Amino acid sequence: MLNNNVIKDKIIESLKTVYYPNFKKNIIELGLVRDIKVENKIIEFSLNLLNDSYSLKDIMKTSCLLAIYNNISKDFNIKINISIISNDNLNNNSLSKFKNIIAIASGKGGVGKSTFSSNLSIVLSKVGYKVGLIDADIFGPSIPMIFNCSYESPQFIKINNKNYMIPINQYGIKLISIGFLIPLENAVVWRGPMATSAFRQFILDTLWGELDYLIIDLPPGTSDIHISLVQTLFITGVIIITTPQKLSILDARKGLEMFKQKKINIPVLGIIENQSYFSPEDMPDKKYYIFGSGGGNILSNENNVILLGNIPIIQSIREGSDDGYPVVMKKGKVFEIFKKLIFSLLRQINIVDNFS
Repeated sequence: MLNNNVIKDKIIESLKTVYYPNFKKNIIELGLVRDIKVENKIIEFSLNLLNDSYSLKDIMKTSCLLAIYNNISKDFNIKINISIISNDNLNNNSLSKFKNIIAIASGKGGVGKSTFSSNLSIVLSKVGYKVGLIDADIFGPSIPMIFNCSYESPQFIKINNKNYMIPINQYGIKLISIGFLIPLENAVVWRGPMATSAFRQFILDTLWGELDYLIIDLPPGTSDIHISLVQTLFITGVIIITTPQKLSILDARKGLEMFKQKKINIPVLGIIENQSYFSPEDMPDKKYYIFGSGGGNILSNENNVILLGNIPIIQSIREGSDDGYPVVMKKGKVFEIFKKLIFSLLRQINIVDNFS
């Protein structure tokens, strides 16, 4: 017969398998379990939930019960006392506020990833969602320019003796970028760990508030930032951006394979083929495939991943980014293209939720 102290240790080990939604930590690591008692085949403990997560009560309770039954015994009568705590009492509190986290990735630079991230964020906001955008390209930030706020600086606020950043709010989107913290003309010459540390601060030390979507504009390639992303957050999924060009498809394929690896295992929500074709304004029905054609379809079919859509080369998209006023701020052809993409994206997110 196991003594009570041994049983307590086994309870703790069992509850380490229960993870809090949107965290990369279990409920023991987060300090959510309190006052474990064992007496006469009765196990009792307190479980704290964040004040914006009360709807998780039954799910978390069931997960704890199953963890104990599966790893110890079904002979115990288990009593779990649920209580609600303020987010301020939990480290990394901002993570609990993200309903969906979507990473935008590409195998190579110059395929329009930041432009896509910006326009996607704005259209999501325009159709009624609360949106935040992290510019995770530490060495080549472009979000401040696209949003016409290159010379803005975030404010800081101290909570429980710790400084938190307040995101820049532009066009209804909450923004964080290294470009807000370092002068525009300065190059960022950092080693990988420094860049990773900055990225973690963007996530953990920023007062995002409640967001329906946090969009993360990743740097090109496969770097420390990508690994840090996986270690820090539960990602809803990733969108791969490519052009139809063979070289772009080659690199996009590598990026896609990275997210499919067992150690990373982030769902790929879909592929966007950017710069698909060019149609002159005076001949809108004429299509010139400057970078080739069909690359996005090939990548999609090879990996059994949906092609969310094709974005043509349109001068107003480039002008909007250069001018700091993204083209989808005005309703028109491009807005409708992105709106259609978003509905395809939302369908994919629901599929992921149903099978996760």
